[in-house]
Amino acid sequence: MAAKPPQHHAAASAGASSTGAARIEISHLTKRFMTRSGEPFTAIHDVSLTVEPGQFCAIVGPTGCGKSTTLGQVSGLERPSAGSVRVGGHEVRGVTEGVSFMFQADALFPWKNVLSNVMIGPVLNGMGKKDAIALARDWLRRVGLSGFEDRYPHQLSGGMRKRVALAATLVNDPSILLMDEPFSALDVQTRALMQDELLRLWSGSNAAVIFVTHDLDEAIALADKVIVMTASPATIKASFDVDLPRPRLVEEIRMTPEFQSIYRQIWESLREEVDKARERSVVAG
Repeated sequence: MAAKPPQHHAAASAGASSTGAARIEISHLTKRFMTRSGEPFTAIHDVSLTVEPGQFCAIVGPTGCGKSTTLGQVSGLERPSAGSVRVGGHEVRGVTEGVSFMFQADALFPWKNVLSNVMIGPVLNGMGKKDAIALARDWLRRVGLSGFEDRYPHQLSGGMRKRVALAATLVNDPSILLMDEPFSALDVQTRALMQDELLRLWSGSNAAVIFVTHDLDEAIALADKVIVMTASPATIKASFDVDLPRPRLVEEIRMTPEFQSIYRQIWESLREEVDKARERSVVAG
């Protein structure tokens, strides 16, 4: 498999070509864990959610409400206690094919250089080394890191490491993109740049995205719909469509009256859950 030329935007090949479009269907999902004391703890309860191919869905909610747990169920890294998750019409029973996961931490191998980090996925998927190198170089070009192939993670800034992580995520041609607060550790300016970069690379693809964040501004600026989760045990409280035009530049879209109107609607719903979570933490403390 040789490197593919970009179509429209750089991520046009990052959703449909090899793994195809995939619909995410979460149905009455419940996940329980055992605490250290041996008591069951319900992280999420009766969650139902559908994300269409090519749709960007952001999930917001109080800290510790189960947002990341939901991603774990879609990826197949965890199994549900009740309910089901289907991807592309198939029930998730193990690690989900066609899924790329981008975490809050960079998740880069410190002993490998930038090029080696990006080509790991294609090589593990069976691509020949020569083609994997060509594809990795192409994705590094797309994220603006040509010339940095031989650098190591510790030699890069935080924003540059995120660009490497983004290239390593999209190089796998995912039909599903799961993102768990990937930009939360960045400074404000770098974060805005990475948000624009993500939208540019994802634009035009068929990849379904679930993006977990604590930042409501970020959720609205990026997403087609925003899901508000309740305080633990988490369920879905509300779903809001984000009817803002694409392509978007996040710093510009945030200044529009339409953005502010959507923000006020969602914040009214989210604030109640944040207050509940805060009250519980005060009582527990």
